[in-house]
Amino acid sequence: MPDFIYTAVTKDGRRETATIQAPNLAAAGHLLKEQGLLPTELQEKDKTTFLDRLSNLSTIPLAEKITFIENLGIMMKAGISVTRSIQILTKQTKNAKFKNISADIYKQVEQGKTLGEAMARHPDAFSNIVVSMVKVGELSGNLEKSLEYLSIQLQREADLRSKTKGAMIYPSVIVAALVIVGVLMSIFVLPKLTSVFKDFQGELPASTKIVMAMADFMSAHGVVVIVGMILFIIGFIMFMRSKPGQRALDITLVNFYLINTIVKKINLARFARILSSLLHSGIPIVQGLEVAADSMGNVLYQELVREASASVKLGKPLTEALSKNEKLFPVLVVQMLQVGEESGTVEDILSQLAVHYEAEVDDLLKNLSSIIEPLLLLFIGGVVGVLAVALIAPIYSIGQNIQ
Repeated sequence: MPDFIYTAVTKDGRRETATIQAPNLAAAGHLLKEQGLLPTELQEKDKTTFLDRLSNLSTIPLAEKITFIENLGIMMKAGISVTRSIQILTKQTKNAKFKNISADIYKQVEQGKTLGEAMARHPDAFSNIVVSMVKVGELSGNLEKSLEYLSIQLQREADLRSKTKGAMIYPSVIVAALVIVGVLMSIFVLPKLTSVFKDFQGELPASTKIVMAMADFMSAHGVVVIVGMILFIIGFIMFMRSKPGQRALDITLVNFYLINTIVKKINLARFARILSSLLHSGIPIVQGLEVAADSMGNVLYQELVREASASVKLGKPLTEALSKNEKLFPVLVVQMLQVGEESGTVEDILSQLAVHYEAEVDDLLKNLSSIIEPLLLLFIGGVVGVLAVALIAPIYSIGQNIQ
């Protein structure tokens, strides 16, 4: 039987805090009243173990959330109640952290809270878009349909993330390997090669002098360089996770020539898909824009969509705010949305835009590796060429002097 911590007022007006055992929260409240106590605070005692706390540090895969949402919608369509559905899904969940969250949702719903309110208690597991669509589905009495739209939206998001990560794995591995090999060569290999040239009496090429200076420095301060690189990487990651760092990165991505096209199309596809799903589920456009803004991955898009939400709230057209920045929202998108506003089919236009940009992003990501591969080969060839010239030129000069 679980323990409950309570703070209550006694008959003589004193406040006391203690614990009481009861089958559930409601029973604990009745027991306190029977004892002549008026509870002001009552909650179940936390029994989390060290392993539970450790599991809470882990992340929840998007696939786990999609499975939960899809299965919940299917079970509710089959006529199973919300509480029973969540109870079954909790038993089936493998992720320890998500299992605890699902169990808490079951407990909250059983105690009388709505599913949306219970999900809102866990923002690290359920984003604003999930909570908003569930709440609207409950208010409209069409929760199953909202869950269906939501599962489609989450699946699209998972596909986009998977394709983006897959396209970046190859260049990331190559660059990381280059850095590691470069550092190790500078510390252990280059000093042995360049030591031959130190007794050379002739004038060494500038490239050879630079390589020798770098090799001497790395050989003498190799540990400092490696520790410095590790600290720099940690500091860079921490900075990128901060608001100023995230903003700087987002501005760079939008303006960087080689990748700005794909970044813009990913954000446009995300905006169109999210807002379309929200509007189809019955959420008003102002609230839908606010939720979409919170769900955008780029801070510049977040700010512009929030501005559009404030503009629409004042009665202005959606396209008026979006058209202020053609770099983020091209003329084609604005014109199509304007047609949707005039015909009352904004959600359908957004669905078409989402399909269009998702297809373009798919094509771009497929071709990304074929574009990056020759660039990486050119870069590697350039580095190898510089080292070859720096090391071979003095050897050639020595051979000439000997002759």
